[in-house]
Amino acid sequence: MKKVFIPEGYRSKLDVWQTERAIKFIKDTFQQQLSAQLKLRRVTAPIVVEAGTGLNDNLSGVESPVSFAVEALGEGRKVEIVQSLAKWKRYTLWRHHIEPGKGIYTDMNALRPCEELDNIHSVYVDQWDWEKVMLEQERTVGYLHNAVRCIYQALKHTEYLLCEQYPVFEPFLSDNIHFLHAEELRLEYPGLTPKEREYEICKKYGAVFVRGIGGPLGDGVPHDARSSDYDDWSSPMPDGFDGLNGDILIYNPVLDSAFEISSMGIRVNPEALERQLMLCGNQERRKLMFHSLLLEGKLPQTIGGGIGQSRLCMLLMGKCHIGEVQSGVWDDATRKECAEAGVYLL
Repeated sequence: MKKVFIPEGYRSKLDVWQTERAIKFIKDTFQQQLSAQLKLRRVTAPIVVEAGTGLNDNLSGVESPVSFAVEALGEGRKVEIVQSLAKWKRYTLWRHHIEPGKGIYTDMNALRPCEELDNIHSVYVDQWDWEKVMLEQERTVGYLHNAVRCIYQALKHTEYLLCEQYPVFEPFLSDNIHFLHAEELRLEYPGLTPKEREYEICKKYGAVFVRGIGGPLGDGVPHDARSSDYDDWSSPMPDGFDGLNGDILIYNPVLDSAFEISSMGIRVNPEALERQLMLCGNQERRKLMFHSLLLEGKLPQTIGGGIGQSRLCMLLMGKCHIGEVQSGVWDDATRKECAEAGVYLL
């Protein structure tokens, strides 16, 4: 199967040095906007966490992190390179005694060796990981949607400033983001796969937030897989649907595709964690440090997510390949095809 797609007639609007400057501009601008919108303080993040603590993320539950022994820790003790920081951030909010209504963000640099290499996926993952303390009574769809709107406004403002700084770009993000549940999406496009549904809804509205990812839909199949121990995708809601998590998807005109820019959600409380560990057959995780703290009620209730840094740069600069905005490793066929098409991989 072909790993790379080069749109017909594609040419980057910026040369390599302009691209490097624009990457910095986007990253500096967006993190300032995100911090202001959600009341977040920047913290320093780890590249490794100790194995066996439950702090590393399982993503969809099947990916294997890079791990290695550290002699100074003692025989038999290993560390893992992070895959994301969802659980580490919640643990850190507890350790830092952050009050409700405020939170943290950080530059997350991760390795995901199981990731496929294509236009939008790389072994190296860079994202803004953010997490915010909330009250138990704020575990509502309305609270989740308000956080999504804040992130989307940060995206819009960054786009506006980028276009002022680089007139070669024109704004294309829709004025508003559309909200719907994954089951509503399934019912609207019953004959399509989840990815095909995402494309159709993004083409229709420009920007959407699809809620309730992880639990089975009306046909018994989840929209997509989610780990059992950070996002709450199983709690019943008053609107008749389960789930307090979702993805921000934006129509990408260069790739003519639905483009995931963020995965986020209200995190599990002890009851949701117990339920999801049971549903996924992950009860053995209850004994890990992170899970024990959560089940004992010691960790704060939080909302959080990750926002792709290279993904955002790709989108706003109209790049067709993630390798144009990050330095990575690519197979020989991809490098050859991109070189022949004039696509410069960093």
